[in-house]
Amino acid sequence: MFSRLQTYLSMLRENPLGFLVYIVYFAVTILISLILHEIGHGYVAWRCGDPTAKMLGRLSIDPRKHLDPIGTVSMVLIGVGWAKPVPVNPRNFKGNRVQADFLVSIAGITVNLTLFLLCSALSVGVNSLIWNEGVIDNFRSEYGSLQGMLNLYHNDGWVASYIAYGTDFKYFYTWAAQPWLLWVQRFLLMMAQTNLALAMFNFLPIPPLDGYHIFNDLLLKGRFELNYNTFRIAQLVLIVLIMSGALSGLLMTVNGTIYGAVINLWLMITGQG
Repeated sequence: MFSRLQTYLSMLRENPLGFLVYIVYFAVTILISLILHEIGHGYVAWRCGDPTAKMLGRLSIDPRKHLDPIGTVSMVLIGVGWAKPVPVNPRNFKGNRVQADFLVSIAGITVNLTLFLLCSALSVGVNSLIWNEGVIDNFRSEYGSLQGMLNLYHNDGWVASYIAYGTDFKYFYTWAAQPWLLWVQRFLLMMAQTNLALAMFNFLPIPPLDGYHIFNDLLLKGRFELNYNTFRIAQLVLIVLIMSGALSGLLMTVNGTIYGAVINLWLMITGQG
């Protein structure tokens, strides 16, 4: 948490305008990703027979219906967070309740993974339109592939710094045939990274995250139920793990591995790898 705050303060001192642009990008990606995640839960619950979320307005794109204050602050300060849980009444489910609960639980993660795959593919697709002739070949010869240009987790932070923080744009402008597409690619890559992070975080089998319901439905057939006190303790444990940074290393490793593999796959498919 403190390292992220230090990064923000450093950005604000060195490049106030760039920091403001970054905040706008980040806010938009968070809003879209969290809202669509929750709408996914509510929509699938409705299709499974439970209209609770629909009646309470949780199929709306209004951010006020979805954003949780603590989860939103956590997303900004730490990079992982959550929205208000979608209200679900399993008694309204039609057919197999365990199967319906599984579908509702995995819906949000599915939405985020779909956005991750779509945005990462589009970012690679526009990549071939951005650069002047020879730039891609130069990066390929230097890095072995274009992953260094696109991967947010690359060791050479300068290469992809424009994606996250908008720095060093002047260097990329000199190489770009279509400089305006850099802003589009930056948004797509931030959307890809944000949605992958949300999907992997929510997949953790800790209440109240979706992963708890998914693993309970798959492994225990929905038989494991937490009482109120135990559920609250589990939530507290999750918050402590987040705030302490204990989950950060694991999630960054998992996200970085998946992100790099998928980017390389799209690069290979489009002949840029």
